[in-house]
Amino acid sequence: MRIARRPGAFLMFVVMSVLAGLLVAVAVTPTVAVAGEGASGAAEFFEDLPSYLDIQTPQQLSTVYAKQGGKDVPIASFYAENRTDVTSSQIADTLKQAAIDTEDPRFRDEGGIDVVGTIRATIADALHAGVQGGSSITQQYVKNVLVQQCEQLTGTDPASTKTKVDACYDKVAGQTKARKLQEIRYAIAVDEKYTKDQVLTGYLNIVGLGGRVYGAEAGAEYYFGVHAADLSLVQSATLVAILNNPSYLRIDEPDSTANGAANGYRLTKVRRDYVLRRMHAHGTISSAELRKAVATPITPRITDTANGCSSAATEYDAGYFCDAVRSQVLADPAFGKTASDRIATLDTKGLSIHTSLDLDLQHTAQAALSSYVPTTMAGVDAGGANVTVEPGTGRVLSMVQNTDYTQSDAPGAGATAVDYNADQAVGSSGGFPTGSTYKVFTLADWLANGHTLSESVSTTEHTFPQSEFTNSCSPLGGEPWQVANAEVVPASMSVLEATVESINTAFGAMAKRLDLCGIQKTAEAMGIHQADGSAPDSNPASVLGTNPLSPIDLAEAYAGFANGGVVCTPTTIDSVTTASGATIRPTPSTCTRGVSAQVAGTVDSALQGVLAGKGTAASADPGDAVPKFAKTGTTDGDEQNWLVTSSTKYTNATWIGNVQGHVRLADWPFLQGTTGYSAKFGVGKQMMAYLDGVIGGDALPAPDPAMIGTRVAAGAAPGASAQQGTQVPSPQSPAPTSPESAGGAGRAAVPGVGDPTPAQRSQ
Repeated sequence: MRIARRPGAFLMFVVMSVLAGLLVAVAVTPTVAVAGEGASGAAEFFEDLPSYLDIQTPQQLSTVYAKQGGKDVPIASFYAENRTDVTSSQIADTLKQAAIDTEDPRFRDEGGIDVVGTIRATIADALHAGVQGGSSITQQYVKNVLVQQCEQLTGTDPASTKTKVDACYDKVAGQTKARKLQEIRYAIAVDEKYTKDQVLTGYLNIVGLGGRVYGAEAGAEYYFGVHAADLSLVQSATLVAILNNPSYLRIDEPDSTANGAANGYRLTKVRRDYVLRRMHAHGTISSAELRKAVATPITPRITDTANGCSSAATEYDAGYFCDAVRSQVLADPAFGKTASDRIATLDTKGLSIHTSLDLDLQHTAQAALSSYVPTTMAGVDAGGANVTVEPGTGRVLSMVQNTDYTQSDAPGAGATAVDYNADQAVGSSGGFPTGSTYKVFTLADWLANGHTLSESVSTTEHTFPQSEFTNSCSPLGGEPWQVANAEVVPASMSVLEATVESINTAFGAMAKRLDLCGIQKTAEAMGIHQADGSAPDSNPASVLGTNPLSPIDLAEAYAGFANGGVVCTPTTIDSVTTASGATIRPTPSTCTRGVSAQVAGTVDSALQGVLAGKGTAASADPGDAVPKFAKTGTTDGDEQNWLVTSSTKYTNATWIGNVQGHVRLADWPFLQGTTGYSAKFGVGKQMMAYLDGVIGGDALPAPDPAMIGTRVAAGAAPGASAQQGTQVPSPQSPAPTSPESAGGAGRAAVPGVGDPTPAQRSQ
C-alpha cells in the first residue's frame, strides 16, 4: 500500500535496483559487463563516465632544515594541512585492520565498491529520496582525492579562489546520485590500477582527523606523540573512530562539555569501542584484548606541529632566519608564477627546504650578542643584530638579534616581528645609518681613480662648502657640510692612516677630489642599496655613512671585498625537493664584479690595520693567525654603532644602536661593563674567535703595489713624487695615532646636509 501511494518512488526503486544489479556485474567483471553484445543502455551510460582519476600527491607539510654538527635538523614547518605521507610499512597493522574491519570488511575481496553495501544503500536511497552510505574504502579514497584537488585550486584573488573551491567541492562531494555514480566509476578504475595495499595506504594518508591534521602519521604524532608505525591497538582504534566524524570526535578540545577530558571524551570512546568490537567480530583481536582495550581510557598527548617560524624561534633562536627563508620562497618565481601560487607551494607541496643556517654558529652568535645587549633596557629602545655570510656564495650562515621573535599583532616587551638584519622587503626594517663603515666605498673609488694609500690628505678643513664637491648624479646645494673628528689629529696624514684611524675630515678631503656620484656607483656595484630598496644618497654627508642600510646588505658588500671584488647576493636556501621527489631550483645567488681584484686586495690590506696597533677595532682582535680585516662605524651622538669583520671564508656584521629615539649610547651602560658604543667590540671578538677556529680563512687577496704607492703631499695629483724622508707605514702595521674614542670616528659633529636621521623603523 505504501509503494502504491508513491508510484514515483516505486519506479525509482525499480530503476535503481536494476542499476544496482548492473553495478554488481561491473564491479565483479567490469570488462565482460560492458563488452557483451547485450549490454544495456544503462551499462553504456555508466561506461561513458570518466574513469581516469589523476591521483596526485596530497597536500603535504613542508619542512625547513638547518645543519647542526653536520646533520640536517628540522627547525620549522609550513602547512595548510598537517600531513606527512608514509609508506605501508610505516603504518601499524592495527590501524590498517581497524579501518578495514570498521569501514569496509569486504575491502580485500571487492572490486572497488562494496557491492552488498551499495545495493542496500541504493534501494534505501530510492525509497527515501536521499543519498545514504555504503561507500567502500576505495570510494572514500576517491572522494578524498577529489576534495583534495578542489582545495588546491587558485584564483586571481582570495574571493575568486573561494568561489572556485566551493563550486568544485559541491561537484565532487555534493549529495547527488550523479556524483555517487561518478565516484563508483572512479573507484572501479582505481581498483583495477592499484593494489589493495596501495589504496589502503593512500586512504590512511589522506583522511582528515580534525582541524588541520590529516593522515595517519600526522594524526599519530599530533594526538599521541608517536609515529604511525608505533600506534597501539587502542590508539589505532581511536584514530579510526575520529575519522568517522573528525569535527565532533577530535580529542584535542579538553574543555568541550560534549566530548572533553571531564567525561573521558565520551563521544569518541563510544565510537572507539564500536571499532574495537568490529575488530573482535572479524577475528582481528581476541575477547581478552577487547575487554582490556575497552577498559582503557582515552588519554591524548597532544604534540602540536607548529605552523610557521615559532618553533625555529623557541628551540633554535632562528625565528628571524626562518622568516627570511619564507620571504625568499614567496618572492622567487621558481616556486610559482604568482604570490598565491608560491604560498600554495610552500603550504601544500611537502617541500624539504635545506638552508644555509649553521645552528652551532647560530647558537654562538646569539650567546655572544645576548651577553652584551639585553632584550630590553629601561629608558632606551636599543637593538642589536649580528649576521654572518659566506664570501663567494652569498650563503647566510647565521642571523640573530637581541629581541624575541613574534608575529603577534600585539607583541610584548622585548618582542618584535621586525628583522633588524634584513631589508624592508624581507624583515620590515628601515635600516640604520652605518657611520664610518661606509668609508670603504670612498676608499675603493679613490683607488679605482688612480690614487694610492700613501697619498697625504689634509685633515684641517671642517667646513666644506657644497661647491667644493663634484656630483655628476645630482646637483648640490645648501649649507656647508660641517665635519669634526673624535680627537685631535695631525694636519695631514696618509690615506692608509686615515682609514685605519677613521678620520672624518680626511675622507671629506678625499671626497672633494672624487666624483660623489662615483662613490655612490661604487657602493651600488658592491650591492649597496638603502633598506627600502632605493639607491644610496650621494650628498657629501653620505661619505660618512648617513644612508640607512641593513646589516646583511653591508655584510654582503664587505664579503665582496674579501672575495676579490666579486659580490654575491644573499641567499638562505641551498636546495629544495617536493614530497614527490621533484627538485625545485631556487633562483641562485647572483655574483657580479663590483670592483677590480686590485682594488679589492688593496682595500683588504688597508682594513687589516683596523684590527692592529692603534686601529679602531684593535680591542676586538682575537689574536689568532687567521688573516682578516675590519671596519668600525659610529654615527652622530653614538646613536648607531657598527663593526664588520671578514676573512676569505666569512663576513660578520654587528649593529648595536637606537631602534627608535636618539639616546647617546656611549654614555649608556650595557652588559659586562660596556656601553652602547663599546659592546660591539665584545660581540665581534667572540664571533671572530669562534669563526676563525671553525671556519678560518685563507690569505687575503693581494694588494696592488701601485695602489699602495709612496707618500705624497696632500692635494698632489696621482703619481706625484714622494716626499723625501717620510716613512710610509705598511698596511699590516699602521703608524699609531689617536684611536677611535667613545665619540666615534665617522660621526659628523654638527648636523649638515644629509646628516644621519633617526632610525626609521616600525616595531
